[in-house]
Amino acid sequence: MNELTRWIDLDGAVNVRDLGGLPTLDGGTTRFGRVLRADNLQDLSDPDIERLLGELKLRDVVDLRSHAEVDLEGPGPLTRVPDVTIHHHTLFAEAGRHTDVEADTSAVPLRATAEAEAREAAARIDGDRVLPWQGRHENKVAEVRVVGFYTAYLRDRPDSVLAALRVLAYGDGAAIVHCAAGKDRTGVVSALALSVADVTREAIVADYVATGDRLESLLGRLRGSSTYRDDLDSRPPDSHRPRPEYMEFFLDSLGADYDGPLGWLDRHGWTAADAAALRSRLRD
Repeated sequence: MNELTRWIDLDGAVNVRDLGGLPTLDGGTTRFGRVLRADNLQDLSDPDIERLLGELKLRDVVDLRSHAEVDLEGPGPLTRVPDVTIHHHTLFAEAGRHTDVEADTSAVPLRATAEAEAREAAARIDGDRVLPWQGRHENKVAEVRVVGFYTAYLRDRPDSVLAALRVLAYGDGAAIVHCAAGKDRTGVVSALALSVADVTREAIVADYVATGDRLESLLGRLRGSSTYRDDLDSRPPDSHRPRPEYMEFFLDSLGADYDGPLGWLDRHGWTAADAAALRSRLRD
């Protein structure tokens, strides 16, 4: 890991970085080696796993992907590691056996084989929600669109958001939070965690934007999966770039509606003990 960039270079994932080293409002910094963020972890190599377990002391994985994504992509190699606990907390309101609730327009019939189930799931995944298309970059059209997706995570699954943050707060060893790209769902949970740790707003936005440094490699990797390929190929690559105004607009919306991220958390059952635990994990 390069402490100047916080990037963690792995064979099987391209958007992995540490949430350490970020400035806080009181002049401190967040701790390295406590919380990591990442894209999909399906392709980790044996050396990747050895490094995560040995050097980085990984103990908990927070998987924010939908049930359909997990079914299609498979459980991933870390599920076979006894010392690692997988916590699946989808940020979508899902219904049925494979579908997102908005796409679940009819009953999903039983299938005789896992292959048939995977085909059914592939036909049902709403790629626009899994990898939000951020659209035209003008007149706040993109900002409104992105914030609509991001606030939907909070509206549809506050239980998953709080559960994910509690894993980060109470874990023993390092924890990693991820989705498919490590950009949108992971970006929202990371922003909330950093807000609890009193990281400056500028640093929260900069961490969100940092995924853009790996965007070309990230999209190339996702196109290698049939789960995401068609959706990605239908859109301009730059439409997936995380821009600072998207996170700014999201944080502004929380400020207007809930007096900020902490206000949203408090309203949904986040406790003083939860906040203290997460601050202790993330703060020097």
